[in-house]
Amino acid sequence: MGSSGELHHLADRVPAQGVTAAAVVGPDSRDRAARTTGCLPDVPVAEVRCRVFRARPDELIAMSFAPLGHRVMVLVEVVLADGSVGVGESWANYPSWAWRERVATIDEGVAPLLVGTRPGSPEAAQRALLGKLGPLGRQWGAPGPIHQAVSAVDIALWDLAARHAGRSLASLLTDAPRTELPVYGSSLGPDGVAQTAAHCAALGLTAVKVKVGFGHDRDLANVRTARRVLGDRTQIFADANQAWALPEALRTVPALADLGVAWVEEPLAGDRPADLDELAARTGMPLATGENLYGAAAFAPYLAVDGVAILQPDLTKVGGLSEYLTVLRAAEAAGKTVNPHLYNGAIATAATVQVAASSPATSLVEWDVRSNPLRRAADALLTDHGTVVVPNRPGLGIDLDPDQLDPYEEQL
Repeated sequence: MGSSGELHHLADRVPAQGVTAAAVVGPDSRDRAARTTGCLPDVPVAEVRCRVFRARPDELIAMSFAPLGHRVMVLVEVVLADGSVGVGESWANYPSWAWRERVATIDEGVAPLLVGTRPGSPEAAQRALLGKLGPLGRQWGAPGPIHQAVSAVDIALWDLAARHAGRSLASLLTDAPRTELPVYGSSLGPDGVAQTAAHCAALGLTAVKVKVGFGHDRDLANVRTARRVLGDRTQIFADANQAWALPEALRTVPALADLGVAWVEEPLAGDRPADLDELAARTGMPLATGENLYGAAAFAPYLAVDGVAILQPDLTKVGGLSEYLTVLRAAEAAGKTVNPHLYNGAIATAATVQVAASSPATSLVEWDVRSNPLRRAADALLTDHGTVVVPNRPGLGIDLDPDQLDPYEEQL
C-alpha cells in the first residue's frame, strides 16, 4: 500500500539524466506518502462501468494541430461489493474516435483485471494495472491510451478512498489544504480573441492563455488584442501545442516576450528536453510542458531543464492521481511549479482542483472558458474574482446531474 520500497522502485526507473532517486523519494516524501496513501474498504470490486458523454461545442475550438469537434467525457465508475461507488474520468479529446478505443480498453483490458480483487489502496491497483497493461501498450505502440484508461480508474479509486475516510480528496492528501485557488482563462484564439478576452474580464480572471501556432503575424496580433482588452494588470501566457520547429520558436518567442507574455507552453514539435533547454537559454522565456507525458519517469528529463519552469501533468492522462503525486513530489524537490493541464469534464475538473489544493507548488489552475455542458456540475466552483473554491465534501466533492447529462450520453 504505497510503501517506500515500492516508491524507490519507481525512482530506480528514472533515467540518469533526470532527478536522483533521493529527489523523487527523500525522507520527507516517504513521510508524506505514508500520510497520503488512500485506504479502500476491504471488499472486492464488483463492477467497472464505462459511460461516454459527447457534446458539440457552441463555437469553434481550434488548436494548432486540429479543431476540437466534440467535448468528450469518458466516465468510469468503480463499484465495490458493499455498494459504494467512485467516479473517475479519462482524457479522450483527440482523435475523434478516441472514446471508442477507451471504452474497449476499459471494458476488455482494465475491468477483467480489477473485478473480484481487493485493491487495498488506489496506488496498489494502479501499479498492478500498469504492470499488466503497460507491456501491451508498448507492443501496441499506444502507451498513452493505456495510461489514460488507467487514469480514470485510479481517480475513481481515490474518490472511493476519500469517501471511505469521510474526507475531501484534498484533505486526504494534506492536513491543511487550500480552500481557494487562482485560475487562468484558457482557450483564447485563434478567432474571436477580443470577445473571449472580454468574457474573461467579465468572469473576473486576472490571467489568460492565448492559443498560438497559427502564423507569426496572426499570433502576435492575437496577443496584442488580448493585452488591449485586458490591460496591463492581467497576466498573459501562450500555448503553441508543439507547433514550432526551433528556428520558428526563436523568431516568435522573443516577440511574445516583448508583448509581456509571461511563459510559453509546449513551444516545440517533439517536446525534446535539449531543444527546450536551448530555446529557454537563448530567449530567457520560462517554458511549460507536460500534458503529453505518460508516467512519472517521463518527467525526469524535464525536471533537469532549468528553462522548464512549469510542469503540467494531466490527471486524466499521466496515470491518474497516484502517478501525479509522484511527479508533484519530484517537482517540489526540484523547486518547479506544477500547474496541472485541464481540458475535460466535471469529474476531471473536480479531481484536479482537489489535488491542486494539496500543494503550494501549484500557483494556477487552468480553466477553459469555452462552452462545455459536460463540465456544468463543476462550473459553480468558479468565483467572480479569478479563483475556484475547493469543495470540502467527501471524495471529489461534486455531484453529477443525470437529467442534465442524459442528452449527451452515447449508447454503448
